[in-house]
Amino acid sequence: MSLLRSTFIGLSHNSRLRRFAENSRLGRRMSSRFVAGFRIEDALAAAATLGSQGLAVTLDSLGENVTTPDHARQSAQVYHWLLDAIPQSKLDANISLKLTQMGMDLSPDLAFEIVSGLVDHAVQANSFVRVDMEGSAYTQATIDLVRKLHSVPANRGRVGIVIQSYLRRSADDVATLLSDRIRIRLCKGAYQEPPDVAFPDKKDVDRSFVALTETLLKSGVFHGIATHDPAMIAATKDFASSQHIDPASFEFQMLYGVRRDLQRSLVQEGYKVRVYVPFGEEWYPYFMRRLAERPANVLFIARNMLRK
Repeated sequence: MSLLRSTFIGLSHNSRLRRFAENSRLGRRMSSRFVAGFRIEDALAAAATLGSQGLAVTLDSLGENVTTPDHARQSAQVYHWLLDAIPQSKLDANISLKLTQMGMDLSPDLAFEIVSGLVDHAVQANSFVRVDMEGSAYTQATIDLVRKLHSVPANRGRVGIVIQSYLRRSADDVATLLSDRIRIRLCKGAYQEPPDVAFPDKKDVDRSFVALTETLLKSGVFHGIATHDPAMIAATKDFASSQHIDPASFEFQMLYGVRRDLQRSLVQEGYKVRVYVPFGEEWYPYFMRRLAERPANVLFIARNMLRK
């Protein structure tokens, strides 16, 4: 892991800097590239704009590691509002959430109850809930919860998960999840992990990503291949073509504000692209992880801050 990445991931846990950033005009201005806004209306407006460009979206109300059950239920209420608003706005959209935002640190039973209610709502709304993956301390609990939810017949195909290619365990996890035919978003991973848990070298992370992508594409389940890396995108397209896999049987996923040119070009080529659209007041940890992922993001922010 590069020093720059380690620095930004470390800063993502700095509570004093977080309080300053989330309450300052400068911090909000810096975050605007990667965060759609601070209200539901901002997120829906961004989703509508992306939709007009042929892009689908997943909406994420930012927040994690809540400290009270009331906070967890308040966080869930935002998603219930989104699930009502999506069909009313005629958006090609679904939702993504974090278990620690739903109370996992307080009680796994509380998190299951809250997320189960959201999946029930998604089923009624003909939508879908993606449970995001957080640090490796939560990996097994997240998989267990999603498998339990997905085992309910009405929920099948309505709840999915995220797998990170930098974790050494991910090949086994993918095999387990595919045995249940659970939809997966595959990404590289954005948390700081020890080398015995996650591959420290990019070449190994990339090799894992390509191998897992091939497994997912052959599975017959609709998955999301989440990357901005042209080499990973090319490998995905080449494998799908060589195996005569219909491009409509999977989608590429990218982050709001990152490689918008690539998002548009993939749509023009006939691929489905879903953009992860985060919003909300608690944007700081997410923003710092985006800076950690790509040094180009840091340079972009710096250039734009110097503009008048």
